[in-house]
Amino acid sequence: MGNITLQTESFTLTGKLIRLEPLGFGHIDGLVAAAAADPSLYTWTAVPQGAVEARQYIETAMDARDAGTAIPFATVRISDGAVIGSTRFFNMERWAWPKGHARRGNPHADACEIGHTWLTGPAIRTGVNTEAKLLMLTHAFETWQMLRVCLHTDARNLRSRAAIERIGGKFEGILRAHRLAADSTARDSARFSIVAAEWPEVKQRLSISR
Repeated sequence: MGNITLQTESFTLTGKLIRLEPLGFGHIDGLVAAAAADPSLYTWTAVPQGAVEARQYIETAMDARDAGTAIPFATVRISDGAVIGSTRFFNMERWAWPKGHARRGNPHADACEIGHTWLTGPAIRTGVNTEAKLLMLTHAFETWQMLRVCLHTDARNLRSRAAIERIGGKFEGILRAHRLAADSTARDSARFSIVAAEWPEVKQRLSISR
């Protein structure tokens, strides 16, 4: 098991409230405006503040996309076309299946992570995050036929942990000194996952919650 290089994909996922479209430099102004609405929300989340940081944020995401390890999106509100945040698939994993195994020829990853997710203040608790997760998880489990999707958040971020649990993520534990935190410390991460067998129940829950 490990990170792999996948063929770069570019697609848009569209729901009733939002669409997730490939992140690009055309989203700089929108990201800046979205992040500026209430910067106090992002104590535990790395969110670009200002045009310079937004460009760097997008460049880093696009480099990962070009390397085949991530698929980043801008979250766009359908009603007015406003950029209201960002999210991505990343840490794409393809497992070393033995010869003759049915999954060996699968062109897609076997597991991934959903993260780098943030929304502008006014979009929180509006159903946008639920719809975004429904769109992404449906694609992961039904189009890519993934076996597992992981979600991590700063262990101190109780609001994010509660949100992940609400959508059906199963808590697996705390990964100590797992990643660089938004406050430039070694972050302990709360780890959650959804596996393929749980997807029908999670999908129903998300569909009802929209």
